[in-house]
Amino acid sequence: MQITMLFCGDPLNPPLLLLGICATTAFVSMWMHNVAAAVIMMPVATGILQRLPRGPTQSNVVGKFCKAVVLGVIYSAAIGGMSTLTGTGVNLILVGMWKSYFPEANPISFNTWFFFGFPLALVIFFALWAILCLLYCSKGSGQVLSAYLDKAHLKSELELLGPMAFAEKMVLAVFGMLIVLWMTRSITDDIPGWGALFNGLAGDGTVSVMMATLLFIIPNKKQRGEKLMDWNKCKKLPWNIVLLLGAGFAIADGVKTSGLADVLSKALDFLEEVPYLAIAPMVCLISATITEFTSNNSTTTLVVPLLIQIAKTMHVHPLLLMVPGAIGAQFSFLLPTGTPSNIVGFSTGHIEIKDMIKTGVPLKIFGIAALSLLMPTLGAYVFGTNGEV
Repeated sequence: MQITMLFCGDPLNPPLLLLGICATTAFVSMWMHNVAAAVIMMPVATGILQRLPRGPTQSNVVGKFCKAVVLGVIYSAAIGGMSTLTGTGVNLILVGMWKSYFPEANPISFNTWFFFGFPLALVIFFALWAILCLLYCSKGSGQVLSAYLDKAHLKSELELLGPMAFAEKMVLAVFGMLIVLWMTRSITDDIPGWGALFNGLAGDGTVSVMMATLLFIIPNKKQRGEKLMDWNKCKKLPWNIVLLLGAGFAIADGVKTSGLADVLSKALDFLEEVPYLAIAPMVCLISATITEFTSNNSTTTLVVPLLIQIAKTMHVHPLLLMVPGAIGAQFSFLLPTGTPSNIVGFSTGHIEIKDMIKTGVPLKIFGIAALSLLMPTLGAYVFGTNGEV
């Protein structure tokens, strides 16, 4: 809410307020699963929209702005999740498959992915904002919306929350430490980071477990003996997501060892004739199409092993196909069934499928175009796709 207020001008500027909501969602999604970010941010966004009239009295301007906010939250959550390894299960599946198929190659660290994922996500994010403003923020909308929304309203709601409690400050501190340790474990070849002190045995997972352990040690100062986290609360976590990721690795390994990858890859043999610069957009387009009809995790689990096999046949670096395949699986912008984040927005009642298609089609096209430009350039530098594995 506080970050959103920074973008809420006086008088009200709807595009600027929309930017604040979307930017906050994208930032939250960078450090946690994008579905969780959408679930957290949607009540905040719809809480702001509650001040607007609903039903027959709702004006066309108000209705369009509501659509823009809801679409902005679900798409910003997906885009922010592309930035980091922790933002979505797809990135974790990609890294796990890379380590499984190429154990001798340099692993994809948190920093490595961030140097590529963040610029890509940033470009697509501003494209999303521009699309939403063009489609849903008409000229003069500020005058209509200012009757229901202004900075004073948001400020009063923020004051009702009161000051941050000790537990909230501690969780924020642990969260900040986690980000710093992730970013500094492995920096560059010349600056190895603190991970070198442990001979490379400490990974991003090590940091996550260590920080999570601190939550079970630090008291929350609400009731005597209570900690920031206990097992009763821990049992409520979505462990099914962890099992889903593990199942994805198991299925991918089964596809590889059974020889099914060789059979299925023949259906994509035409990629061998595709020019070098057209590889990324073609692979991304295929993956982005499949992901509309199944979950992005399932798409990645199915497509990436096939792309590895095709990369070996084409004698190109596997990541040249794997990365566009994984990122394309996250471009599920057209249907509610594409990802749980879309369902979160669809269930608010503010948007319909036609709204998702109208916004999602240009966003998907721009995302594929951005990846097509960045993969052979920035991707070649970050992942070393011009060399050998």
